[in-house]
Amino acid sequence: MGASDKREEVIQAWYMDDSNEDQRLPHHREPKEFVSLDQLAELGVLSWRLDADNYETDEELKKIREERGYSYMDFCEVCPEKLPNYEEKIKNFFEEHLHTDEEIRYCVAGSGYFDVRDHNDQWIRVRVNKGGMIVLPAGIYHRFTLDTDNYIKAMRLFVGDPIWTPFNRPHDHLPARKEYIENFLQKEGGGQAVDAAA
Repeated sequence: MGASDKREEVIQAWYMDDSNEDQRLPHHREPKEFVSLDQLAELGVLSWRLDADNYETDEELKKIREERGYSYMDFCEVCPEKLPNYEEKIKNFFEEHLHTDEEIRYCVAGSGYFDVRDHNDQWIRVRVNKGGMIVLPAGIYHRFTLDTDNYIKAMRLFVGDPIWTPFNRPHDHLPARKEYIENFLQKEGGGQAVDAAA
């Protein structure tokens, strides 16, 4: 969608370095290697830019929820002051895992990083700012961390009753993982090598 893509004002992605420094730092490679939102979509990661100041009356959000069947909604504030057992929870969020359902997060305040694996098992860091909404497909290995501002307020959406169970890697035997590999990692295109056991 190019430079006129409004989503890029609230969602940016890049390949991560291998540094063990503070997980809340950007972790750009040198030189920086950015990833387009279209490249993320090839991995099944969908994104929107929405009006976070008016989420209660936003017709676009309403339409997305209706089209995708997101009947459940709540909010999660992640910061030392608001989240019980903050340190433990942040460690758990940053443990590489997958879910058997989509993970839908709409940032209505603050910002954070969602890290996802590419076709070659490399980490891509996805920064989501206020107004950005992303959907991580069922079966994708991912993790989450705050950035150095230490604050995000996210709307969590779900089809039906929410199930937040994380399955830490490896869980390649799960049907959701097998379907993810089939639908996104084994697709032709890009000439990229695929390791189905990754």
